[in-house]
Amino acid sequence: MPGLIGKKIGMTSVFDAAGKNIPCTVIEAGPCVVTQIRTVEKDGYAAVQLAYDETTEKHVSKALQGHFKKAGTTPKRKLVEFKSFEPDSLKLGDTYTVAHLQEMLKDEVVWVDVTGTSKGKGFQGVVKRHNFQGVGGQTHGQHNRLRKPGSLGACSWPSRVFPGMRMGGHMGGERVKVQNLQVLKVIPENNLLIIKGSVPGAKGSYVIVER
Repeated sequence: MPGLIGKKIGMTSVFDAAGKNIPCTVIEAGPCVVTQIRTVEKDGYAAVQLAYDETTEKHVSKALQGHFKKAGTTPKRKLVEFKSFEPDSLKLGDTYTVAHLQEMLKDEVVWVDVTGTSKGKGFQGVVKRHNFQGVGGQTHGQHNRLRKPGSLGACSWPSRVFPGMRMGGHMGGERVKVQNLQVLKVIPENNLLIIKGSVPGAKGSYVIVER
């Protein structure tokens, strides 16, 4: 099971065998339907497209309606391609669930990578965005410089600010991947994954789980 699409439900904690409290994230993963199989001969690369999250026909375009009808499934909200599947063993309309991970969890420790969109923080200064310490204390008349960036190092030469300078700006709302998170528990009847640690994104946001 190379990958699944899911939603971040929220965070909780579980106790291990030694009684240690472990923070973890709950993800509703799947069921995902195979809606397209790309091949090297036809598309130039091999991949499998999975679809997740039910929606109605009025919320998808006519082209996507035909796309889902060809796969023999209902309209979905989220489409993602995975290149680590074996296309020869799949066909359109196949369904993948967390039960595939549950079988692996019986024999080994399962590690996954989770990709999501981080929470948007809007425009932030250098202290919050880049962990600057600010200019310093309030001595010598510096009463309003505590969270400022300070000198940028530009003078008569080069008479400009170099690209890439760490400054205030838009923070968050970026695609982030967290690697090597341990799957603690699988609840197949509710399509839930209990993953150790935190994953990017707000509650209810889409995430991609890959092995």
